[in-house]
Amino acid sequence: MTVLEAIQKSTEFLGKKNVESPRLQTELLLAHLLKMPRMKLYLNFDRVLTPAETDALREIVKRRGQREPLQHITGSTSFCGHEIAVNRHVLVPRPETEMLAELGWQFLSTINSQPSTALDLCTGSGCIAIALAAKCPYAKIIATDISSDALALAKENASRNQVAGQIEFRHGDGFAALVNGSQFDLIVSNPPYIPSAEIATLDPEVRDFDPHAALDGGADGLEFYHLIASQAGAFLKPDGKVMVEFGDGQAEAIRKIFETEKWIVEAVKEDYSQRARILTASLNG
Repeated sequence: MTVLEAIQKSTEFLGKKNVESPRLQTELLLAHLLKMPRMKLYLNFDRVLTPAETDALREIVKRRGQREPLQHITGSTSFCGHEIAVNRHVLVPRPETEMLAELGWQFLSTINSQPSTALDLCTGSGCIAIALAAKCPYAKIIATDISSDALALAKENASRNQVAGQIEFRHGDGFAALVNGSQFDLIVSNPPYIPSAEIATLDPEVRDFDPHAALDGGADGLEFYHLIASQAGAFLKPDGKVMVEFGDGQAEAIRKIFETEKWIVEAVKEDYSQRARILTASLNG
């Protein structure tokens, strides 16, 4: 079987399994298997796959057809240009979260007192903390998560991206992982925000493979925003900012949560699809 035939057959198979963008998914899987850039496949359409390669491709395409995320099969994903390992213990980072990281490092870059300090709540794979550390080499970051398995992977990712010396990972539930008196220039979080009853309706890649603790935001999806809005002020420096990502349709509810706790909502940013996605708030405006 040639590369082109493998692409055609696998694309047809994934299409029948309702996998989105089946041709692209096939090409990414095959490129991963053959250890070559995806576009190089087009220069090798006539190459004949070995029996071992054919068997390996059949296995990973079968896994993708069972809706296992591509990133779990390949073992990693790219986030802000950094290779981030992922597995069943962490969310696969979404492109929208890159915007949150970018807003974070842009703000940290304006801090005149060095080193700047940041707190990444619900760090998961560590992707946000790693991006902040890489872009702000003088920043000191604490990253927390309730999952020890997630933290173990986040530590590996920090080492892989050569920023382990800037990030301290702490196990605990929200702000309970911090030492009293800790103060930060930036508190950033992509917390769980899916209403509990909606998890069963999510795409299989999310519903069946992402950790539910990283998805479940309580009955209305807003549980963690209440926690952040009520507790973050005690850990924020006077001119600091809080930045949080949230789900579709939650912008106004989250704005009200923060304003009720006397925060000044400075901005609500839209994502690449023009959906409100990131809220920035401060205590002093």
